[in-house]
Amino acid sequence: MTRFAAPIAEQIWDMKYRLKEADGTPIDLTVEDSWRRIARALAVVENDPKHWEERFYAALEDFKYLPAGRITAGAGTGRQVTLFNCFVMGTIPDSMGGIFDMLKEAALTMQQGGGIGYDFSTIRPKGAPVAGVAADASGPLSFMDVWDAMCRTIMSAGSRRGAMMATMRCDHPDIEGFIAAKSDSARLRMFNLSVLVTDAFMEAVKTDGSWDLQFDGVVYHTVQARDLWNKIMRATYDFAEPGVIFIDRINQANNLNYIEDIAATNPCGEQPLPPYGACLLGSVNLARLVSNPFGAKAALDKAALADLVRTAIRMMDNVVDASKFPLPQQREEALNKRRIGLGVTGLADALLMVGLRYGSEEAARQTEEWLHLIARESYLASVELAKEKGAFPLFDAEKYLASGNMMQMDDDVREAIRVHGIRNALLTSIAPTGTISLYAGNVSSGIEPVFAYSYTRKVLQKDGTRTEEEVVDYAVQMWRDTKGDTPLPDHFVNAQTLAPLDHVRMQAAAQKWVDSSISKTINCPEDISFDAFKDVYMAAYESGCKGCTTYRPNDVTGSVLSVSEKDEKTPAETPALAREAAGGDVIYMSEPLDRPQELEGATYKLKWPDSEHAIYLTINDIVVGGHRRPFEVFINSKNMEHFAWTVALTRMISAVFRRGGDVSFVVEELKAVFDPRGGAWVQGKYIPSILAAIGGVIERHMVAIGFLEGEGMGLKSDPQAQVVNLDNAPRGKACPSCGQYDMRMVEGCMTCGSCGHSKCG
Repeated sequence: MTRFAAPIAEQIWDMKYRLKEADGTPIDLTVEDSWRRIARALAVVENDPKHWEERFYAALEDFKYLPAGRITAGAGTGRQVTLFNCFVMGTIPDSMGGIFDMLKEAALTMQQGGGIGYDFSTIRPKGAPVAGVAADASGPLSFMDVWDAMCRTIMSAGSRRGAMMATMRCDHPDIEGFIAAKSDSARLRMFNLSVLVTDAFMEAVKTDGSWDLQFDGVVYHTVQARDLWNKIMRATYDFAEPGVIFIDRINQANNLNYIEDIAATNPCGEQPLPPYGACLLGSVNLARLVSNPFGAKAALDKAALADLVRTAIRMMDNVVDASKFPLPQQREEALNKRRIGLGVTGLADALLMVGLRYGSEEAARQTEEWLHLIARESYLASVELAKEKGAFPLFDAEKYLASGNMMQMDDDVREAIRVHGIRNALLTSIAPTGTISLYAGNVSSGIEPVFAYSYTRKVLQKDGTRTEEEVVDYAVQMWRDTKGDTPLPDHFVNAQTLAPLDHVRMQAAAQKWVDSSISKTINCPEDISFDAFKDVYMAAYESGCKGCTTYRPNDVTGSVLSVSEKDEKTPAETPALAREAAGGDVIYMSEPLDRPQELEGATYKLKWPDSEHAIYLTINDIVVGGHRRPFEVFINSKNMEHFAWTVALTRMISAVFRRGGDVSFVVEELKAVFDPRGGAWVQGKYIPSILAAIGGVIERHMVAIGFLEGEGMGLKSDPQAQVVNLDNAPRGKACPSCGQYDMRMVEGCMTCGSCGHSKCG
């Protein structure tokens, strides 16, 4: 009998979390083996490993506690990977050498899979003088382009990578360029962007005051604060970026504000961190803790929740000691403060099960109560760990109790900390849980509402065909199992039917008892007015949120994709970055596809007369929209005279293929290359050059996979008349992992509803 609540859950486990040999042979034969692997790895540091292994296993069992993906995939594998999700890098020096030292550190961190954040406010603005070289500075955005290229390179090497967050202060002279950067769809694709908004700026916005843009004490420009605010809002309204981080509030609420200053966050914004700060994540699954769901006495089992939280805190504290770190500074920072981020998932499902409408005042009160319980138990568990293992090294009772969120903590908890200390400086955070939520049976993500009650997912088979399966929200499936065909009650709501201010209400309710921050998306209707849109951000600020991320579908960010549901038809949002011609073989994209982890292809041997060594061409394909198309080429030869041009061809042809569209012109251009030294006869046909021979191999491959009709012929079907979006055609970016048009903005990050792939790692 399987432990998985849905087929997609088992598929996610097999694809992302199951330990396998290098050749793909499973080591974890069952999900119980995965739980055992994680439990054993995190119990090794205990004095009684066997006892704690069983406790940890019980917490993991049936998906009650969900360590973040890096822990689930990496713990107990013996691999040189970090188990930490989030890193904010060191402060970028305002010097060329310092900038590129930071670039190297970023590359090393991303190579191990960490998501990183940087504050680019420390780099002098464009046009500022550079002493000693008689030149002007190129500004922080030019260096962000360099970071972006680095991330693309790490990605192309096939490494698991995290995303990047770039922040800039609202008073930096280049802030207007930063705000507008994402209006160019091809620029800074590897970054999420957020503006660091100060309290002084917000007050100037309210009073329509002036605002100085300055660097190193020099005022470069003076603008109207409200005009600058409107530029931020307009860019977000049109392009969904930049986000907004209320940085003064973050620093004021930080338990460690007496020893650190925060100016950046991890890619999804839930972890504000100091230079070299690191944090690991995990979530308790509230949907698994409701007793008598949908019944008259439905309630969250608070005793079970308290016990689960205490075990989870101990497990997460052990991760600090078990993990590898890309940089020694990150290890030192983690050990000195032992920061962890315990959050929740399945909140919306739990609310549905107890009869509450997500976004209502009653649901907000219940959310605050549950999060308060989690905060209390987290801090008390950390106190118990401090008694046993010692407080975090930089703990100072007097300063700690007088800082940040500790000022509002319950008196008995404060007294326990005063007497015994605390093991972890910060303990709670609500992170994106898209993939682990699918793994847990498609429970609602984090504190987000249910995205869609159900939808049809196309599953890619080994032969390139696709089968369809229904993916149902966990609470909806439970309703069906217990109530049969009874219609869903009125309190069932989803992301598309909620008013934006209902989202804000829920985020603010959760934020009160979360000592770090929250990754959440506030869905806004496409027809929301600009003024109403701005009100969402002001409401988030006034209600105590630490940041705000919205998503409004439009022609740039994306339109709607129909979601098939048994109980109700609901739109699901995806960004319109691609267009699929109905029934066609060709997809036209405004940005290149990302590389999936695995591709199928073929390798061809090309022997050119009078050449000592053969050339080998490997052509890999991707299946998008049910059709196979070439995705990348690798050209290799032992002949070192060929090295430079084969590398160049490999990169250029692969870049063209990843852009999509009619790439058959590559074949025609290569076949037309004439070598003035003469060609050769190959298999009874005259080939004018070795490049033409390569073109012929690529052509034969395109014919074999059905992309071209035949040699010297055109596309299998001509989509030119239907490139512009059709009313019934799916619109949105194809998932780089599974090819489905099911990318959606969830918890501040583009996430695939079909396979769980996330831009944020």
